[in-house]
Amino acid sequence: MSGKTALIFGATGATGRVLLQELLGSASYTLVGEYGRRTTPSDQITVGKDKLRQKVVDFEKLDEAQLNELRWDVVFMCLGSRISGMGAAAAATFEKVDREYVVNAAKAARTTDGSSSQRLVYISGFTPNTEARRLYSRSKAFTERDLAAIGYEETIFFRPGGLTDGQRSERRLGEVIAHSIISLNKSWSDKLLMPIPVLAKALKNAGTLALGMIKPYALEGSTQPFTVIENKSILSIAEK
Repeated sequence: MSGKTALIFGATGATGRVLLQELLGSASYTLVGEYGRRTTPSDQITVGKDKLRQKVVDFEKLDEAQLNELRWDVVFMCLGSRISGMGAAAAATFEKVDREYVVNAAKAARTTDGSSSQRLVYISGFTPNTEARRLYSRSKAFTERDLAAIGYEETIFFRPGGLTDGQRSERRLGEVIAHSIISLNKSWSDKLLMPIPVLAKALKNAGTLALGMIKPYALEGSTQPFTVIENKSILSIAEK
């Protein structure tokens, strides 16, 4: 499969910035859209500038953004947030970006005239669970549910372990210590850790991956299937 068009949200984040360069450097993608609250500066684009289309988007006014003015074969959703602070206000701010913006952008980017098949690829969390006590896990689970219900012809949820080897703006001390311990054992790291460059390669490959060999999931009470790709499978897909 070749000549794909791809739209990426969250291309200035830790994973998104690496994925953007992967897409621009791949012959499988002939047009790449980078839409977001801010876009990558031109001097940071090292390859494929001629096929990049950038647009600054106000996620509070997506009806004005015309996200589906082009027919995107693949929509990569790298948009997300980290919980900053305590209390209801911090939780609401987190969910607004991590769930509301993600779902609304995916809806707005979908082509509804039936003229082409679209694939949605979303970076979820390691253990999403609607009944989890941890807000992050609950938010990811509800986001998956809402994304699956949109009706993309193919929906893929990546569930990577702890992210490593990337230019992240913030890393907690406990996270650094835990990753250091896990990395001492390869069987642990293959299950629990995910280098960002490897994740980006797997995401790029997922845009053209044949899904026939991967068993689709189905939400309880829903007819909308989706594909889940967990940590060890991500490592394999990155090598394709």
